[in-house]
This record gives sequence, structure tokens and C-alpha cells, in this order.
Amino acid sequence: MPVKMERLEARISKDQKIRLMRAAELEGSTLTDFIVRAALEAASKTLERTEVLKLTARDRETFVNALIMTPPPSPRLREAAARYKKVLSTAK
Repeated sequence: MPVKMERLEARISKDQKIRLMRAAELEGSTLTDFIVRAALEAASKTLERTEVLKLTARDRETFVNALIMTPPPSPRLREAAARYKKVLSTAK
């Protein structure tokens, strides 16, 4: 089944269009292909920068240790859990 193509439009200045056309020509691609490829590369960088958590070796170790060696619940946390369970049991 063929992929449905969507249309994307943008208004740019004449100078911007000339610059984009020149770059596309230098790469041997069409203006559309050049713009789509450049936009997807920029989107990938933005998504990686905002969605990927990068840690140093020390940060990774600290994070993993926090997961493995969790402290026991405090009295306040135990009380909150008891209140929560009580609310749930009365809501039924």
C-alpha cells in the first residue's frame, strides 16, 4: 500500500530560495528533496536533544545505585500509603 503524501508549504524570500536552490544543486538533488532532508535532519537533532537523556559515567552509576539501593519508606510515606489504601477501599 503506497504511503499517502502530505503537502507542506512555506513562504521564503527570493534570496533564501536562491540559496536553497544553489545548495540543492551542489548536492545533486532537487530543491524539494534537499529541503525535506535538511528539515528531517534538524528535526532529528531537536528530538534527540530533548528526548535522549545523556549521562556521564558517574551520573549513570549514581542513577543505577539509586534504583538498586532504594532506602526503606519513611514513616510519613507509610502513613500516606495507608491513607491512600483507606480511600481506595472506601471508594468501592
